[in-house]
Amino acid sequence: MTRARKELVDLNTTPYYHCISRCVRRAFLCGVDHLTGNNYEHRKDWVVDRLAELSKVFAIEVCAYAVLSNHCHLVLRVDKHKTQSWSEEQVMAQWEKLFSIPVLVQQYKEGTDSAAVALEAKKIIAQWRSRLMDISWYMRSLNEYLARRANEEDRCTGRFWEGRYKSQALLDEAAVLTCMSYVDLNPIRAGMCDTPEASDFTSIQQRIRQWQQSQPRNKKNQAKSPPEKNLNPVPLMRLVKQSQDPHKNAIGYTTKDYLELVDWAGRAIRDNKRGAIPNSIPPILERLKLNPKTYLAFVGKSPSNLPDKIRQQHNKALGSVERLKTLASQLGQKYICGLNDARRLYI
Repeated sequence: MTRARKELVDLNTTPYYHCISRCVRRAFLCGVDHLTGNNYEHRKDWVVDRLAELSKVFAIEVCAYAVLSNHCHLVLRVDKHKTQSWSEEQVMAQWEKLFSIPVLVQQYKEGTDSAAVALEAKKIIAQWRSRLMDISWYMRSLNEYLARRANEEDRCTGRFWEGRYKSQALLDEAAVLTCMSYVDLNPIRAGMCDTPEASDFTSIQQRIRQWQQSQPRNKKNQAKSPPEKNLNPVPLMRLVKQSQDPHKNAIGYTTKDYLELVDWAGRAIRDNKRGAIPNSIPPILERLKLNPKTYLAFVGKSPSNLPDKIRQQHNKALGSVERLKTLASQLGQKYICGLNDARRLYI
């Protein structure tokens, strides 16, 4: 049974969500339309620039992103504690970066003597505070902007996206990192590139470049470094050790751990023998308590010889069996889709 989005996005359960937006019919977000020959590659910059802009406004961090020809993936972390720490002045300043301020709130901002105006203004500001940590408002601010700009360029009107974005709750750190790697490996899985560092307009490429820039280099190596394609990179969620990240909802795994995981999975996905598991399995999989074979089936194409295939559908949530059962209980359900997948994915 279909449930309201507000029931599926519960920040008390998890602050992490996987969101997907897909274009309607044959509409192209980016890429080349093979029927008309039109090239929309420049629109990928729109997405990245908009994500960078939204990161400066909302209390929502981007963990991973991938921009493809007719859809885009995001893994987001909501920071409700950040909005709760904002003063009314900060909330108004954040909101004003994207939206207009009504006269009533402007009067309150300037110090009105009217108690009635102040009371109504406070209600509006409280609503803004809630919206600045709302995934629906975040996705609305992204998708409406892209749809209007694309329709203006195409000189047409009407729906650009096939419907509201789809969301999936990520219930534990293993689910978050599995979904992040699934998103980052999209271009490799689609045959668009061979390596994560060549995956244009993805968070993994951005993380690799930022990690490389942080490493000591001599002048000779610096001169050979390729220029940055994304002039306005998206601020990404930090990947550091738990002791180095005071964030309440920190994952606790380093960039090096994550890059090793994605590189290993990318190599396995490119292998002609899809069922083969590379000998050197990254330690992070053991720490996450994930089955290497099932993990690869999830982030890549399921091997044809695997009897219990991972269904490439996006269930309401991804997480351990225990976390899924807890979520089902909270939703008043006896069963929740994804339990069988969780039994195979987690050791």
